[in-house]
Amino acid sequence: MKNFISEGRRLDFVAPVGGVVSGMPIIIGVLIVIPSTTAAEGVAFAGEVEGAFDVAAATGQAWATGTLVYWDDTNKRFTTSASGNTKRGVAAAPKASAAAIGTVKLIQTL
Repeated sequence: MKNFISEGRRLDFVAPVGGVVSGMPIIIGVLIVIPSTTAAEGVAFAGEVEGAFDVAAATGQAWATGTLVYWDDTNKRFTTSASGNTKRGVAAAPKASAAAIGTVKLIQTL
């Protein structure tokens, strides 16, 4: 097919103000992106927009596989609290309440 570009799991971006850190989720437009590399502000980088990743998670919350999770952009972590946060994934594995890392399957919302 002549117009196929890519599978769309990894896209190219330009790092926003403050740059990006490899593996640390960031919101770009309406997308949640997991940068594949660290990049300074204004520098091009590749970022994952699909898949499951181990990411920072709020403690005090146990997750079951399939639990809807939200991105807390203020605290830079995933949480089960919808209040002031944006729906961005589902738990891809159980997470204990004390755990600060959870496995999240990204969901892109519009």
